[in-house]
Amino acid sequence: MVYRWKNRKRRRKPCAAAFIGILLSAVILTACREPEFDGSRTGNDSRLIMDYTLFNMTDSQDLVMKAGETIHAELVVKSGTLSVQIQTENGEVVYEDSDIKTSGSFNVAVKENGIYTVTVTGKMAEGSVSFQKAVG
Repeated sequence: MVYRWKNRKRRRKPCAAAFIGILLSAVILTACREPEFDGSRTGNDSRLIMDYTLFNMTDSQDLVMKAGETIHAELVVKSGTLSVQIQTENGEVVYEDSDIKTSGSFNVAVKENGIYTVTVTGKMAEGSVSFQKAVG
């Protein structure tokens, strides 16, 4: 039996070339993606605070609330648009606004104990958002 070592080495080269091609494609494709967020974010069970120069995505934070408390929201929109939704753990929407282009503030009264999910979507937005638990 005769082994052709020469042919075995050739078979490995296309495999290495394919791996390098796939790796380069992945690098190029990730480099072409638009940035989604440039800023800072703090979130826990009583607040969501974001300050950004670019917000082009959706972010959510769960707030643990008791009946009688209030979610106080402050939005600063320097450019772009925001959409906001607040819903209970059962999926009931208690506040919703979209295509927000101006700064402002609002309060959402909490009627039942539970987890309230704050969802914010930015479209090429610059500014800040703050959602904080306020008693009474």
